[in-house]
Amino acid sequence: MTQKYPEQSSNARGALFPGTFNPFTIGHADIVSRGVEMFGRVVICLGINIEKPDVDAPLRAIEIGALYANEPRVSVQLWAGLTVEAAKQFHCNVLLRGVRSVKDFEYERDLADINRRLSGIDTVLLMAKPELAYVSSSMVRELIRHDVDVTPYLP
Repeated sequence: MTQKYPEQSSNARGALFPGTFNPFTIGHADIVSRGVEMFGRVVICLGINIEKPDVDAPLRAIEIGALYANEPRVSVQLWAGLTVEAAKQFHCNVLLRGVRSVKDFEYERDLADINRRLSGIDTVLLMAKPELAYVSSSMVRELIRHDVDVTPYLP
């Protein structure tokens, strides 16, 4: 079900995609694909709550793993507490976050800046809904600063 990576050097490239992951939601598969292109590999990390165990988490991990069975650069892991420690555990140097709206982007941008300052681990924000074409030019500049593909927003 899960794939363990061998010990890698501290400068290994890789992206951790944390959070409640639903690969059947529009945008998630694209974000994983773009993460693989940008960082070489992606670890999809499903959070488990120790205090309220989710009996379905292992089954979800198997289902998600099956979606990426033919992509050796994608693995699925279960982890309690999705923090930068999870990224370090799985030898990832970035957190990959999917963004669905401008409001979502602003929230994630603030978290990204905090994570970078506290841990040194970068957060890359990728838009899950490229149809958000109403984004202002100042927001486009901000998206570029966070390595977001802005092609859908350009005239």
